[in-house]
Amino acid sequence: SFCRAIALPLSSKLGVKDKQRPKAQPNPMLETFYNTRCKTPEEGELISLAKQCDLPVRKVERWFRRRRNADRPSLSKKFCEACWRFIFYITSFVTGLAVLYDKPWLWDHRECWTGYPQQPLLPSLFWYYMLELSFYWSLVFTLPFDVKRKDFKEQIVHHAATIFLISFSYCANYIRIGTLVLVIHDASDCFLEPTKIFNYMKWKKTCDSLFMIFSAVFLISRLVVFPYTVLYNTYYYSMEIFQPFFGYYFVNVLLIILQLLHVFWSCLIIHMVYKFFIQGTV
Repeated sequence: SFCRAIALPLSSKLGVKDKQRPKAQPNPMLETFYNTRCKTPEEGELISLAKQCDLPVRKVERWFRRRRNADRPSLSKKFCEACWRFIFYITSFVTGLAVLYDKPWLWDHRECWTGYPQQPLLPSLFWYYMLELSFYWSLVFTLPFDVKRKDFKEQIVHHAATIFLISFSYCANYIRIGTLVLVIHDASDCFLEPTKIFNYMKWKKTCDSLFMIFSAVFLISRLVVFPYTVLYNTYYYSMEIFQPFFGYYFVNVLLIILQLLHVFWSCLIIHMVYKFFIQGTV
């Protein structure tokens, strides 16, 4: 695969090294508790486990800490995942621009609805849609194996909403508005993944610079361009052409869910930018 053949050797050449973590000593009783009950036992549970294993409480506590660290993804795994996503996002964004640059609805948003629903599906739009849909399905299937982040639940909601939106917009022939949604999303993701890559490489200044660019592109594209180009378009301009129907309400609900997630992530990004200006680090 890409990670084994390209990204992993690249990580070692660029000096991305995994930290040596002390391993937890084999202990069947603690291992069973870890896998079936919880990974962070409370004080009472630690005392009980210490008595059952005939070990000091501090040693049991250390065992759980080392066991949790063993489950944490390595730096090289994070690097490989970021490389793969960067390759996709840059490919997808360039493809989107190449497909849409000569389309009238990219420049005049009312053109999204001209002739609807009898709008021909061009082969380039079909393959662009398939590229994006296959990628988001792959993210769903690999979620259990990917690096688990703090916004894991929000990622699940985002992937589900995106897949439903792509699939339904295809079926309802909302292709034109769908292509705008896709290219807007890919614009900021092109900067997020290289920011992670340089962070793993410990190139702090490059990482910080890319993060500031990513923050600006994300906030502008998701909080300004997306509401004006997409939300206002589907809510208002479409009403000039035809009366609302089920697809109108369904697509708008999914788009609002995406916008709420944009606001959630924007709050996190603004907080990080604030810390950067105050503390000088992200």
